[in-house]
Amino acid sequence: MMHTDGYVLDLCYLVSSVTFIAGLRMMSSPKTARNGNLIAAAGMLLAVAATLLLSGDHASSEVLKLAIIIAGITLGGVAGWIVARSVKMTAMPQLVSLFNGMGGGCAAIIGLLEFGHKGGDAAARSVVAAGMIIGGVSFAGSVIAFLKLSGAIKRPFRMPGYNIVNGAVLAGVLVAAGLAVVAATSAPAYIALAVAALYGVLFVLPIGGADMPVVISLLNSFTGLAVAFSGLGYNNQAMLTGGVLVGAAGTFLTIIMCKAMNRSLVNVVFGAFGSPVAAAAAGTSIKGSVKDISVSDAAVLLNYASKVIIVPGYGLAVAQAQHAVHELETALAAKGVNVSYAIHPVAGRMPGHMNVLLAEANVDYDKLLDMESANPQFATTDVALVVGANDVVNPAARNTASSPIYGMPILDVESARNIIIVKRSMNTGYAGIENELFYNAKASMLFGDAKQVLAGLIAELKKI
Repeated sequence: MMHTDGYVLDLCYLVSSVTFIAGLRMMSSPKTARNGNLIAAAGMLLAVAATLLLSGDHASSEVLKLAIIIAGITLGGVAGWIVARSVKMTAMPQLVSLFNGMGGGCAAIIGLLEFGHKGGDAAARSVVAAGMIIGGVSFAGSVIAFLKLSGAIKRPFRMPGYNIVNGAVLAGVLVAAGLAVVAATSAPAYIALAVAALYGVLFVLPIGGADMPVVISLLNSFTGLAVAFSGLGYNNQAMLTGGVLVGAAGTFLTIIMCKAMNRSLVNVVFGAFGSPVAAAAAGTSIKGSVKDISVSDAAVLLNYASKVIIVPGYGLAVAQAQHAVHELETALAAKGVNVSYAIHPVAGRMPGHMNVLLAEANVDYDKLLDMESANPQFATTDVALVVGANDVVNPAARNTASSPIYGMPILDVESARNIIIVKRSMNTGYAGIENELFYNAKASMLFGDAKQVLAGLIAELKKI
């Protein structure tokens, strides 16, 4: 490769790195997130194109390889576009988990293929092995997370002495990786990758559904680290920068998710929160009765309210009712009602799930309140309308020390003057425990499909 090509390639990597940083910065706000994503994607396209066009000797064999690579990129791009366009909002968490797993799997394969090219350079082999191992854990763990989120694996699995077994497998991963580095051959690397994949399975398998937002962000950070190590192995600045940014963002997001649940990462990984055993151990006996409310009565209550806070949850996504809730918000605003949304950090099945859902329905970003901003406002709220949320509004997090969610910060819905809870049934949430809010004297249950119920409320409001 000519020196000029090398300089141009480095310049392209620098520009790509800048776009990654700028794009990530813009993703911190819903208003600029879409453009930030496009800018970062453009930077990645530049890095890939520069790598393909400015590296290699352009011999006939290289041209053939280039054609195969372009064909693979095209096929994968078309498949990804079709899947992303057709996926339902309810399936968005598992799609994110699957796409993240693909990134980890790619990093693992790159490490495995590159391992035999490092010869006697033990340091280089160590870097490549690290990317391969972490990528393998991320891929296998993300597949299990995908199966959990899609319902194929319905319950957490926890074998006797799980922590000991998992610790032994982790030790096996490290030993196998060490042997692969010392042996300087590819055969032990295959064993190391297989054991790493096994560890990824065992790592995620026992974790309960209520912890899925934390798991997704943690696996995302693993993928970023794997890509960063691959970038070091290839001496590719764009891969290194992108991997570091994804790894750091995933790590910070994991910390935020754990803080939102008032739990340590160690407790999430080893505590099996959200499992049937943990839920049964709570032994909560809730006193009181549940009262329901009709659609017409609920509409009257909303109509004469001056301030309403809507609390969305996974049930809203299941019913695909994001457009209906925005229409209800618009109808109430037309009557002079002050309407906003309270978003819990771990509402839904992935970080930011509710924000993405409501953004799709063109809800004004300024109306989306995070937990810290929303909680002080519930005391002056006439009606809190809970649509499909469960664990994030459960007072057991404060009142019941034996509850598995005890200590988790929740939305202060019980402080509102009136509470309307839209649910299909009295079934428990993802944590598998009963919701004490349902028995609150100020709470009324409005049973039914969220989309149909909201449509009914809108129709009734138009009559008033």
